[in-house]
Amino acid sequence: MSAATTSEPRRRLFGTREQVGWYFYDWANSAFSTTVVSVFLGPYLTAVTKAAADASGFVYPLGIPIRADAFFPYMVSLSVLLQVFVLPVMGAVVDYTHLKKRLMGIFAYIGAFSAMGLFFLDGTNYLLGGTLFVIANLSFGASIVCYNAFLPEIATPNERDRVSSYGWAMGYLGGGILLALNLVFFSMREQFGISSGDAVRISLASAGVWWALFTLLPLSRLQNRQPQRILPPGEHYLTVGFKQLGRTLRNLPRYPQTMLFLVAYLLYNDGIQTVIALSAQFGSEELGMTADELPPLFL
Repeated sequence: MSAATTSEPRRRLFGTREQVGWYFYDWANSAFSTTVVSVFLGPYLTAVTKAAADASGFVYPLGIPIRADAFFPYMVSLSVLLQVFVLPVMGAVVDYTHLKKRLMGIFAYIGAFSAMGLFFLDGTNYLLGGTLFVIANLSFGASIVCYNAFLPEIATPNERDRVSSYGWAMGYLGGGILLALNLVFFSMREQFGISSGDAVRISLASAGVWWALFTLLPLSRLQNRQPQRILPPGEHYLTVGFKQLGRTLRNLPRYPQTMLFLVAYLLYNDGIQTVIALSAQFGSEELGMTADELPPLFL
């Protein structure tokens, strides 16, 4: 069989070189979602916060009283709230400039190094953990905006469902593989003479290392292109995204089916994301599950 004959099925199956590079950013960043957000950080940060709490069970970041077991959920909410203000600006920047590859890399590495910094979360230093998580989660969301903006450029309309699905699949695979490796490491920690807390901190940092290393592949394969849209005269990157969002919301009543879909998506997606982010803490705090029982359940 000729080389031309064998290369064509491979191209159809996995896509172009640039598309394969795009898939790998999902592979890279999903380690943060699984290992950090879903499994290890919630229970561990809560334990650190409780160690810093007063006799009534409260901590006081910036003088604000917060129950120790509510600190991590508040950090999740804060990071999402900040995304509401940051992501529309990011959307405008990637639409009207050729900077999305550079910005994706910048935010990816800010997030990755913040995740690595969680290795130093111990004792009563709950503010360090909360701050690093907010930075990492905000950077994660900003990098995803840039990542998604590549899809119309690297895939034709007929290819987009397939390419997007491959990206999702690579994300689940990459996040699952690292979580499985961390599960094996955590279960064998005593054989290495490592405490439970140290094993958690190593697992948290490993997500940042994974994120940083595998981001190199999309950065090497994705290409910068000139923007397809020009910033309207008198507009600014800091405001044009919010104006576009406002126009879209004002026009939504003219499309009731679209509005129904978006409302439904908002409700079920936010519900699912909340369950994913807080279920490990719920299992630990409310169900009394141990650190050895939680990771296999999520995997």
